[in-house]
Order: sequence, then structure tokens, then C-alpha cells
Amino acid sequence: MSSIFSNVTASAERITRLTWFMIILAAIVYVVVIALMLVAMQRNRRAPRDAVILSDPGPRWIVIGGLIMPAVVLGAVLVFSLWAMGRERVERPALTIDVTGHQWWWEANYRFADLPDQFRTANELHIPVNVPVRIALTTNDVIHSFWVPQLQGKIDVIPGDTNDIRLVVRRPGTYSGICAEFCGAEHAKMGITVVAEDSATFRDWARQQLAEAASPNDSLTGEGRQLFESGPCMLCHTVRGTSAIAQVAPDLTHVGSRMTIGAGALPNTLGNLEAWIANAQVIKPGALMPPITTFTGQQLRALATYVASLK
Repeated sequence: MSSIFSNVTASAERITRLTWFMIILAAIVYVVVIALMLVAMQRNRRAPRDAVILSDPGPRWIVIGGLIMPAVVLGAVLVFSLWAMGRERVERPALTIDVTGHQWWWEANYRFADLPDQFRTANELHIPVNVPVRIALTTNDVIHSFWVPQLQGKIDVIPGDTNDIRLVVRRPGTYSGICAEFCGAEHAKMGITVVAEDSATFRDWARQQLAEAASPNDSLTGEGRQLFESGPCMLCHTVRGTSAIAQVAPDLTHVGSRMTIGAGALPNTLGNLEAWIANAQVIKPGALMPPITTFTGQQLRALATYVASLK
């Protein structure tokens, strides 16, 4: 994972040199043109007012000013640009996030260039600041549109195709996004959150996500895990480290660490988890998660407590 945080200043320095070269060259051209214009004005003032010059000056200045000078300037820019671009190495991105749009949530699969391990999350992307991150977008149902207004423009997410974006966030913070393409009844409740963190914080978060779910440390949480593994939850969800390995719905291995549930529908609190588990249709009508009526109040509290403990 260390290659994610390699120094990227060499590329920035080449771009800076090219920028300054173009600015200085443009300034020189400007000064030369203004100087020639002033010389011509001064020469014209010194000429007799009643004199009419009928001699043919020839095409010399047209050739110099319209052909030779632009060719020299543009040739210099071309050579310097090719030098700068030629030194740019095209490398495999250190971090790739495969984002899949679903009705109505976002699945994110993290792939690292220097690690064989991967992990899945949902609706909340964590990325390191000042590091180019490749986001590969696709969908398995209808057209969606990935849009985080503070970071980038909209990009369509199309069935059967993969659209690529490169995301570089300069400042740590939490950035909210949405699906910007009408995709069904709960389109308005298909949020995406991007959390940009410094390298050390991101590294700690990634290590936590790679780990399996923590074992319960009290009887109520232990009861919740038993209910999760023996009830309908395991038919759709994964919790790594348990017998729940289905991949129909979001991976819940570390769902307790996320800020929201239901793709931004509700804050991630114990009470909201209970309400979501009991009847998600009240909160998000049309979502694929059906109402669950098999649990008593105590069992529902135990199950929600276990889910909340998955951090």
C-alpha cells in the first residue's frame, strides 16, 4: 500500500516548467510585436505629411511576421511539450475503486496495485488526498450518473460499459454527491459520500476494512450475530468472518463505521438501524430489502446492536 503515497512532484515540476516556458515565450512575442508597432509609428511620424509612398515594400514582413516567426514560436512550444509529455510514465494506478450503481445504492470494490487483497464497501468512498485515484463506473441495472459537485462533473454510469475518471482531492474533508440521472422511484435517495483523508488516516481505514468483522464481546451482540447468521439477513449480505457470504446487497462487514445507511437515507444510529431492519420500505419504498417481521422487539434490538458493532 506504500506506493499509493509515492511522491508525484516530478510530474508537477515538468508541467510547471512547461507553463513558465509558454508564459515567458508569450511575453517575448508580445514585447517584440509592441516594439515593432512603436518603431512603425515613430517612422510614420517622421515622414513628411504630404508625401505619398508608392514603392512596393515586397512580401518580406509578411513572410517574417506571418510565417517564419509563428513557425519558430510554435515549433519551440511543440518541442518543449513533447519533451515534457515524453517523460511522463503511464503507470497502473496505485488505487482503483470499481463503483457499481444499483437501484438505489452504490457498491465500491477497492483494488490496490501492490496488494492482492480487495474489499467491498457501499455508499461511502474513502480516498487519500493528493493521490490520483481511478474510479471505474458501471451499473448492473439502469443508467445512473455519478456526481460529487465539489470534486468533479457528472459522469454517466451505463449498463454494459465502464466509464473511467481520475479523482485527485487536494483538501481533506467530506464531500456529498448524488445520482444525477433519474433511475427510478428512489432516485432522490441514492447518495454517495466521498471522505478525503491524509495518507496515515486512509492507511488505517484501509487496514480496518481489510480485516474481518470483530467478534461480539457481550451477550446482546452475540445474540445479534446468531440471529444474523440464522435469519434472512445472510441470504443477501456478506459479513466477512461469518457464514454470511451472499453478495446481493451491500457488504456489511464494517457497516457500523459508515456515516449513513440506505445510501444516505438516514444517519447511522442504533434506532435508525432498527427501523431499517424492521421495515425499510417505510423509509425507502421500492428498495429490494423487504420488511422483516420474524423478530421480536428484543431480537430486533440485539440484531441492530450487532450490526452497529461492525466497525
